[in-house]
Amino acid sequence: MEQRLDFYKANPNAVKALLALEEQISKSSLEKPLAELVRLRASQINGCAYCVDMHATDARKGGETDRRLAAVIVWRETPFFTERERAALEWTEAVTLVSHDRVPDTVWENVKPHFNDGEMVDLTLLVSAINSWNRFAIAFRKMPA
Repeated sequence: MEQRLDFYKANPNAVKALLALEEQISKSSLEKPLAELVRLRASQINGCAYCVDMHATDARKGGETDRRLAAVIVWRETPFFTERERAALEWTEAVTLVSHDRVPDTVWENVKPHFNDGEMVDLTLLVSAINSWNRFAIAFRKMPA
């Protein structure tokens, strides 16, 4: 597959808008390792090769283990994640797949004890941002290096 266009070059202002979201996310109280797990899981769901590669690499650089990274896709079936991480991954899946179940109340009830109100907004912004990046990368066929 070939890249369709370089969206960074084609419209730098659109990319600046996405980067502004990333700036806000970087100021949040969400832990960086948690944020990378969220980015990786959403990218897996969306089938974004570029973003899966990038976020797995970034997570490794941040100290994440290969074992946990390999298990993100099956996080429910492994003992490798904390309750807070499990909650974030569950929220990520529900928000990413919002058209399937509209983020059920059961998910909300499972996730809410692990994040305060501000963190819930930050987590949702993070999920929304990575979903936007995934859509740009997939639509324009951005390839891993």
